[in-house]
Amino acid sequence: MPVTAGRWQVFWTAGESPSPVWGLPCEPRWLEDWGPWLRRAGFFAGTPYLISPAFEYDVALNEFFADVPMVARPSRTQQGYARDLAAFLNFLWLARGGRSWRDACEADHLAYLHWRRRDPEGPGVAGSTWNREVAAVNQFYLWAVRRGHVQVNPVPQTGRGRPPVEAGWAARRHGEEHRPATYAHDAARDRVHWLPPGSYRLWRDVGVRGFDRRGLPSPGFRGRWAARNAVFCDLMVRTGLRLSEQAALTVLELPLDRTEDGYQRFWLPAAIAKGRSARWVYVPASVITDLMAYAEIDRAKVVADAVACGRYRSWRRPLVVEDPARPVAVRYADGLRQTVRMGELGPSDRSRLLVDGGAGLAPAVFWLSERGDPVAVPTWKRMFIDASRRCGEAGVPIACDAHMLRHTFAVVSLEQLQRGHIAALAELTAEQRGYYTRIFGDPLDWVRRRLGHRSLTTTMIYLHALAELEMRTRMALVPDGWEDPRDSPLTVIDGEITGQGQE
Repeated sequence: MPVTAGRWQVFWTAGESPSPVWGLPCEPRWLEDWGPWLRRAGFFAGTPYLISPAFEYDVALNEFFADVPMVARPSRTQQGYARDLAAFLNFLWLARGGRSWRDACEADHLAYLHWRRRDPEGPGVAGSTWNREVAAVNQFYLWAVRRGHVQVNPVPQTGRGRPPVEAGWAARRHGEEHRPATYAHDAARDRVHWLPPGSYRLWRDVGVRGFDRRGLPSPGFRGRWAARNAVFCDLMVRTGLRLSEQAALTVLELPLDRTEDGYQRFWLPAAIAKGRSARWVYVPASVITDLMAYAEIDRAKVVADAVACGRYRSWRRPLVVEDPARPVAVRYADGLRQTVRMGELGPSDRSRLLVDGGAGLAPAVFWLSERGDPVAVPTWKRMFIDASRRCGEAGVPIACDAHMLRHTFAVVSLEQLQRGHIAALAELTAEQRGYYTRIFGDPLDWVRRRLGHRSLTTTMIYLHALAELEMRTRMALVPDGWEDPRDSPLTVIDGEITGQGQE
């Protein structure tokens, strides 16, 4: 991995590497085995750490990423914290005279705020981006103050007041809550970008499948994996799965058998669900048919080619599910045979998980590349960017990303459920309505569970989307009566302008 001098750099712990592949000029002589040392220090595979502009490994600073609350966070959250912290440290180094993180003060933070958001020559980040960045830096310095590494947090704090009585004793016993005083107030938390079903299908067909605006195959399209990418998007928009969650699914979890039922469900394990929000995921029968077609044709072909080339035999220290009917992975460490339930494996472990299906070892991860390897999350993100670009080139003004599909699932599902819920309640008595609600619950809570939200407050942002949808519908029905062909002269009365129509 190349290292650029003059900047803080973010790296990820490679538990497989016996020594740094790039070498540190100041590497201690006693550090003969880099990998085991990092693991003993609490840095497991995938844990981020920072290297200073002087190529130094700051032990105190990097202990932050081995702290229990940080280790418990998802790996991508840890990596985001590392990048945001490195950005602030680089600002101290490059714009504040090479200042150390130990010497940072409130003036440094305010200068960083000015450069990130207000300086015409700065990046001009959005409020939501700034809030994420300042939250990461604030968490680091709160930890550093507790550990005694610094005396003062350079991020100014403000109180939010005591929670109301109805919040309960658990919330009130902590007293006044503090938060960064420089949080942005223009973060668009209630703005939900989503696509109506017809717009989604147009984006998918033109951008992902390579059709033209008329629905015919475009002669210049060279996307070999259009069918795989299209069903990947269909699964997201019909289930509300996050990109990282869906990319980590295995052949042992997805429903891949035909049925006459409208939906089938599978369990999303906590190990790959954001916030460990394990839940049932319901997949429509039409999507299952497409999943099976991909598994039986395109996926089977790349697996067969990879097996013939012996590609999977070269995987280093793989985990193996020896019996697909028993989802238990086996691995060998220090000559010992260890077993672990597949549902406890995170995304990084699943990327080297093989299944013995009788015809040889094959990857457990469902979505595979042309070489037969699991498709990485950044590759899927690039697919969305390319699809939106194709739409623009084809004259279709629709852009979409993975999270927009999740929003689309939420808004469309909530709208349909709410409509059916209101229609059913209108025909019932008060007693029957109470019984109906107890049995079927609230549509908003049902969507909350499908999305894996812990709080109903998070899911309520989609109510704003429904309100906006209703407003658009009502405004379309309002007659445009502003233009009046009659002459309406203006008369000034007591300094005020009033309209006076002719009699």
